[in-house]
Amino acid sequence: MSEISINPLDDPNADPFEVAAAAAADIGRLTGVERHDIALTLGSGWGKAAELLGETVATFPATEVTGFSAPALEGHAGTLRSVRTPKGRHVLVIGARTHFYEGHGVRRVVHSVRTAAAAGVRTMVLTNGAGGIKPNWKPGTPVLISDHINLTSASPLEGATFIDLTDLYSMRLRDLARTIDPSLDEGVYCQFRGPQYETPAEVRMAKTFGGHIVGMSTALEAIAARQTGMEVLGFSLITNMAAGIQTTPLSHQEVIEAGRDAEPVISSLLARVIGAM
Repeated sequence: MSEISINPLDDPNADPFEVAAAAAADIGRLTGVERHDIALTLGSGWGKAAELLGETVATFPATEVTGFSAPALEGHAGTLRSVRTPKGRHVLVIGARTHFYEGHGVRRVVHSVRTAAAAGVRTMVLTNGAGGIKPNWKPGTPVLISDHINLTSASPLEGATFIDLTDLYSMRLRDLARTIDPSLDEGVYCQFRGPQYETPAEVRMAKTFGGHIVGMSTALEAIAARQTGMEVLGFSLITNMAAGIQTTPLSHQEVIEAGRDAEPVISSLLARVIGAM
């Protein structure tokens, strides 16, 4: 679909699951793969993992798929990739994330997740670059997401749709990740609306609420993944210490540089975890 075309998800009368089904059909046509098993959304710093998963079957701009748009953020590839692992599993790698702060609405934020489910995916791996509240987490540290606090005042669920989120971030998959790297710590992720970075007071609030990680993605996508019945694994790369924990000013360039420095190690970790699924 052309980027200048009207996105079908912007029509309030459109069924977002029908749009996702059309997108999944596009992916099947572009990849020649009838069904994908795992989906991986690549956040800042995690990009090289796709190259380590196995044999690339196809790579194409996300804008060729119904409902997708080009990413607005540096550090996101803007592509979708189909990869066949050595075990013969098919991984859909999503390098085109739409963030809530872009103002396109929640339907477009979670469209990639719903498309993955329509493509047959049963395991959703969500990654991001984020700020850390625990002082022992230095920039470049990967951590597992154990739970989240949604501070966006939004939800991908529409109407009287009641979804249990008790075990949203799968304990089974977190345990699997720790068989690959027993040193992995975990924490509660707080999604803010953005695009401004959090203030020191907001970080103290998140800490008081029980949060350990602050960022601008992932929680809404995880809720949508659970709605479709997928099992979810979440990873954050600590790219900076959160405001107030870090006394110097925050910048997006700092996030990009921290992700670039950590990329070889965390990408290898992520590829090994997915390979073990």
